[in-house]
Amino acid sequence: MTLESVSPQEAKRLIDQGAVLVDIRDYAEYLREHIPNAHSLPLTDIRAGKKLEGTDRLPVIFHCLSGMRTAQNANELMKAASPLPVLLMTGGINAWKSANLPTIEDRKQPLPIMRQVQIVAGTLILVGVVLGYTTDSWFFLLPGFVGAGLLFAGVSGLCGMASVLLKMPWNRPDK
Repeated sequence: MTLESVSPQEAKRLIDQGAVLVDIRDYAEYLREHIPNAHSLPLTDIRAGKKLEGTDRLPVIFHCLSGMRTAQNANELMKAASPLPVLLMTGGINAWKSANLPTIEDRKQPLPIMRQVQIVAGTLILVGVVLGYTTDSWFFLLPGFVGAGLLFAGVSGLCGMASVLLKMPWNRPDK
C-alpha cells in the first residue's frame, strides 16, 4: 500500500493545525538535530513492535533524514500509528531545512554514527594511499582492509567500525 506524501510546507501547515510529527531516525540523530515538537520513535523501536502512544491528533506525519526510510517502511509505520491516518513527509528533515523551516540543533551531541564511519574510513583510505606512495607500498593494504570492511558491512549489515566507534567516549551517553 502506498501512503500519501506531503511536502515540508504542507506538513508544517498540518502540524500547526494539530497533526503530530514523528521522527523515525535513530535517537542520537534526533538529539543532534530535529524539527521542533517532533516526537522521536526510532525505526528500530517500531520494528521491535513499539506503537505510537499518547496522541489522538490527526494525522500522524512520519519523517526521516531524506525520505528513504519512511518510504521503504511505510507499512510498518502505518501499523505503528494504527488506527490513526498516516502521511509521509517527502524529503525528510533535509527537505524541511531546504524549505528554510526551523530545526533545533545541538552541536554538543556526537555526529550520527554512519557519518563518523564515513569520516574514519575516508581518513584511513587517504592516509593509506599517501603513505603507500611516499613511504612503503605495504601501506596500500590499509585502504584494501577498509574497503573489505565496508564491503562486509554492506553485505552483512554488521559494521565493525561502527561497533568500535560506538564504544568511544564521545558516543557514550552521559550517566
